[in-house]
Amino acid sequence: MKPIVVKIGGSTLGSHDTTLEDLVTLQSEGQTVVVVHGGGNLITRWLSRQGVATRLEDGLRVTDEATIEVVIAVLCGLVNKDLVAAIQSLGGRAMGLSGIDGGLIEAEIKDEKLGYVGEVVRINPEPIEILLREGYIPVIAPLGLGAKGEKLNINADTAAGELAAGLGAARLILLTDVVGVLDRSGKRLPRIPAGDVSSLIKSGVVIGGMIPKVEACLCALSSVATAQIVDGREPHALVEAIAGKGSGTTIV
Repeated sequence: MKPIVVKIGGSTLGSHDTTLEDLVTLQSEGQTVVVVHGGGNLITRWLSRQGVATRLEDGLRVTDEATIEVVIAVLCGLVNKDLVAAIQSLGGRAMGLSGIDGGLIEAEIKDEKLGYVGEVVRINPEPIEILLREGYIPVIAPLGLGAKGEKLNINADTAAGELAAGLGAARLILLTDVVGVLDRSGKRLPRIPAGDVSSLIKSGVVIGGMIPKVEACLCALSSVATAQIVDGREPHALVEAIAGKGSGTTIV
């Protein structure tokens, strides 16, 4: 069975969120699910505690040596293990890893001015496939491994899109804290043809953090049938999206 790749972020995991319950439900129904998580807000808070300033270039965190240490500690430690523990406590079976483990995500430095920010070169799916065969939900922190052993920070949406493509997933679902892609009047666009994405970005309809989301969907569609951006704040948004009953935006 082809897996479903789900990206979740801190912005969609609140006191009323049902995403983790949905993951356990899907697993109990025999679905194979791969989770990619973010954690940007928590990274910013921990950097502030360390007295390290956060600087963004084109929406990406400039990642020097001090920053990458905090990124790894927060993503692989706090966020990843919190998610694994929560899934286990709900009756699921989960195993946490990062894109560094097993060379899962091979990457290279995207731009020298960004520091240790990675661009995905290749996905090695074997670590994920092993966990799926053994009945676990892989929970993946979005880091990559450079050719010289560099540990690289990768945008979580981008990582999810690349993993979905590399795994030949059944679908990609990006959970976010908005209702979907909006047009200029603020109305949700339920479906966007892949060929329209570039013009929507150039015209300023798709901006900010939505850009890597729609680009991740385009990446996934090279081998994935369905790519969706879904409001993770809605009750049981994940199972509803898989059942074809949810809202959000589908890139086709």
